[in-house]
Amino acid sequence: MALNRIVLFYCFTPLSDPEAVRLWQRVLCAGLGLRGRIIVSPHGINATVGGELGAVKRYVRATKEYPGFHGIDVKWSEGGAEDFPRLSVKVRPELVSFGAPSELEVDAEGVVGGGTRLTPQGLHELVDSRRAEGRDVVFFDGRNAFEAQIGRFRGAVVPEVETTRDFIRELDSGAYDDLKGKPVVTYCTGGVRCEVLSALMRRRGFEEVYQLDGGIVRYGEAFGDAGLWEGSLYVFDGRMHIEFSEDAVEIGDCARCGAATSDFHNCENSACRQLTLFCGDCAAGPEPLRCPGGCAAPALETRALTV
Repeated sequence: MALNRIVLFYCFTPLSDPEAVRLWQRVLCAGLGLRGRIIVSPHGINATVGGELGAVKRYVRATKEYPGFHGIDVKWSEGGAEDFPRLSVKVRPELVSFGAPSELEVDAEGVVGGGTRLTPQGLHELVDSRRAEGRDVVFFDGRNAFEAQIGRFRGAVVPEVETTRDFIRELDSGAYDDLKGKPVVTYCTGGVRCEVLSALMRRRGFEEVYQLDGGIVRYGEAFGDAGLWEGSLYVFDGRMHIEFSEDAVEIGDCARCGAATSDFHNCENSACRQLTLFCGDCAAGPEPLRCPGGCAAPALETRALTV
């Protein structure tokens, strides 16, 4: 049986002709039988694709040959083409939709004015050094709030955002002004959201901003569930969530009975479809799965490409 894999990567680099890159990526992926989601913008590329292992390797090699993409950090995980409904390759103004394309400056080295990069090991060193100074490091979740329901860094600040576009409003509201003089580490799934978020925070007066390089994925590879992370990692494909080891704990609560769970289900109200946590017993029960908000909340975008 053929081995299958999913790859996740992004690259911030100026692209003079995003449409040409989109067409090339679509032809390349289609020819290799890959499925997934790729966003191209004037700021670079953001991709999650899966398929047969050999085909995925050929795709990665070809992509790395493109000027500006040589140094992409490719993250590999279990899964394949079947975890995606189709192949989608689009051009958009932003790689991640913060709604502030004019605020982002990108050069050949990446995002200009972003946070200081930290490896997983460097993150631990920062926490230890600031603790020795009598200062706590603030973990700032750069994902949509529902993702943090099943996994997050211990004690993290989780902004109440439903979409990435809400971060600008949250930062400008003054709700986090008390963090501007503290060491703040932004984190997200694979690192792309924090590339932008850390730059937006620095532009708004946050003085000591860091970003977890490679995101939660790289941290999980390094420390599994023996570090500062707890729970599962939400992913935007058919797998829905992944765990880093057999020691992963379930920190989410079933909306119906309160039991521990990491399983999201769409509200069965077709006008809602909001992702809600239900345990296995409740999901298999006879009652319809309805979100606790009475289906008044707008539906979340369950297939958006944000890493």
